Amino acid sequence: MPQIAPAGGLAEPAASALPPVLRFLDVSKVYCSAEQAVAAVSGVTVSVARGEFVALVGRSGSGKSSFLNLAGAVDIPTSGTVLVNGIQTTSLSDEALTRIRREHVGFVFQFFHLFPTLSVLENIEIPLQLAGERRPRPRAEETLELVDLADLGGRFPHQLSGGQMQRVAIARAMVARPSLLLADEPTGNLDSESADTVLRVFRLVNAELQTTIIMATHSLEAAAVTDRVLTLKDGRLVPNE
Repeated sequence: MPQIAPAGGLAEPAASALPPVLRFLDVSKVYCSAEQAVAAVSGVTVSVARGEFVALVGRSGSGKSSFLNLAGAVDIPTSGTVLVNGIQTTSLSDEALTRIRREHVGFVFQFFHLFPTLSVLENIEIPLQLAGERRPRPRAEETLELVDLADLGGRFPHQLSGGQMQRVAIARAMVARPSLLLADEPTGNLDSESADTVLRVFRLVNAELQTTIIMATHSLEAAAVTDRVLTLKDGRLVPNE
């Protein structure tokens, strides 16, 4: 695999000089309905450093997806503070939150969310086009090579296996070189061989680009390849069992 330079090709400061990529300070998220208030995340304090690969585990309903939404500036906390690359998200406008998601965060989902009428390369180019990049193709091709699918750029999603579609989704999430990659059950729809390949790609992205990855998963095998495991129970971080 080629060595991939950070966006812009500029030398980055030493990791020790940078703030945590993600920091939660006593963060809670409460969803209210006419009948009741549900605490999806309760009093969570945690930091994730640059270059960490973290698994987020817990039963369904434990708060994993809410945690990822808060980490990715998709949602804001009811109380407490969330910082993404040192930027506090709590009081930002919708436009500013969109800018954080576009410039700092990549998302990978269980169901891929590729556009069926676009080719592989066209799917990968989308984040660059949204950011105003005039020549997105070279970066898209470089990122497709990173996930070992360089020869499939002209194909369409229906011509790919599930594992290949997920690798395209990872390439799309990484093409703008975000510092934080959030993955929600990325191997949940895959057979064991495809899941192993996707996890190797995550490890490669983590090593080559020093991308911080937080992966929500039910899979003990997937959690085992990460650097650290965070366990959520009823919205709270608890010691690992």
